[in-house]
Amino acid sequence: MKNFLSLRQSLAEGAVTCESIVDGYVRRIDEKKHLNAFLEVYADDARSRARELDQKLRGGNAGPLAGMVVAVKDILCMRGKRTTCASKILENFVAPYTATVVQRLEDAGAIVIGKTNMDEFAMGSSTENSAFGITKNPVDESRVPGGSSGGSAAAVAAGLAATALGTDTGGSIRQPASLCGVVGLKPTYGRVSRFGLVAFASSFDQIGPFGTSVSDVASVLNVIAGHDPHDSTSAELPVPDYHRALTSDVKGLRIGLPKEYFPSALNSEVREAVMKKIDYLREQGAIIKEVSLPHSEYTIATYYILATAEASSNLARYDGARYGKRAAGVKDLNGMYTTSRSEGLGDEVKRRIMLGTYVLSAGYYDAYYKKGQKVRRLIKEDFDKAFQETDCLISPTSPTTAFRFGEKTDDPLRMYLNDIYTVSANLAGIPGLSVPCGADTQGLPIGLQILGKNFDEETILRVGDFLEDKN
Repeated sequence: MKNFLSLRQSLAEGAVTCESIVDGYVRRIDEKKHLNAFLEVYADDARSRARELDQKLRGGNAGPLAGMVVAVKDILCMRGKRTTCASKILENFVAPYTATVVQRLEDAGAIVIGKTNMDEFAMGSSTENSAFGITKNPVDESRVPGGSSGGSAAAVAAGLAATALGTDTGGSIRQPASLCGVVGLKPTYGRVSRFGLVAFASSFDQIGPFGTSVSDVASVLNVIAGHDPHDSTSAELPVPDYHRALTSDVKGLRIGLPKEYFPSALNSEVREAVMKKIDYLREQGAIIKEVSLPHSEYTIATYYILATAEASSNLARYDGARYGKRAAGVKDLNGMYTTSRSEGLGDEVKRRIMLGTYVLSAGYYDAYYKKGQKVRRLIKEDFDKAFQETDCLISPTSPTTAFRFGEKTDDPLRMYLNDIYTVSANLAGIPGLSVPCGADTQGLPIGLQILGKNFDEETILRVGDFLEDKN
């Protein structure tokens, strides 16, 4: 499969057109519709857009991403298009404006092919929580694609889009990238605007790209990164050219291995695949050293206290009053609230709202939420200390490869533990990249995670690109 830079060369030479590229993707989406990766496909819009871009290419004034076909997770707003968050409560909601990241991609010449399936309101690790059906992993259709951005990961893995946008609140880009065998990046919190993203947990959520190569992910990040006056949490920092970081060299880089991320209980095939890459990095001149993140054992508990607290606050707006589903036949205000939310929200979303409301309630706030914020600070300090002696950290992305449908839905804690290596980056706000790292004996992809310092996406992209190109 060509990366985007090769495709642009083909476009420049006239070997292909944007319209022919779009036609190819639309055909494949139809052939693979049983995967349920997309909730909506914008075939006519994409073809019209492609024809405009072909004219611009002939005139020499097309944007840097002209011809890149992008899928967008259905939690990002696009004006005039439905934004459902894979929830019945927003089944008929049509967005009145476009998210900054989508607008920047379109301004750069990208072609949005459709909206992808996801866990409802981004709450899940398997894309089994969508109100509109599960998404199948294209590597093995009996298994989950990961979540919550499972539709975006599956779309890229199946060749239904060149790249895709997802969101990562606790691993929801990196974990499905690992399970589907593609590249997925969670940028630093504040590196990419969240304007137009339907909020789950506002201090955790971050938008990022999927691709089949690190180069393609860098191409997207070049466009979507940067300050946005519509988002007060976006950082006013210069955006480097991320392609310049892809030097195919790791000599002298200090790479840390968190000892807490390689326990004896780690799946042996996952361990072996990751360690093989680490040995290769050492052979090529990287300096490998063990580090400690001593508060790692508290990450899952801390995350599910703080993120659910924020979710309970953010989702209070879905009450049937202003927009979204309103229950029929109710005669009083409380009945409208209760029935609309009961009918419109799925079990996992209800579970997290209840947990979040509990930890914020009088009498429990200090014991849970306040304590969780203190532990979050300790986790951040662990990373700060580790990065004093390293340039990046490496770990598995997920403790296992893709699991079968229904395997963990009856045990929420087992499901939550899928994010054990990813949630810490969201607690600390640091960037993380998942790159393919081989496969297990069943042919299921294994992902390797690279964690970096705040706003140092360049280093993790450099390491990921080196592993992709050289081994």
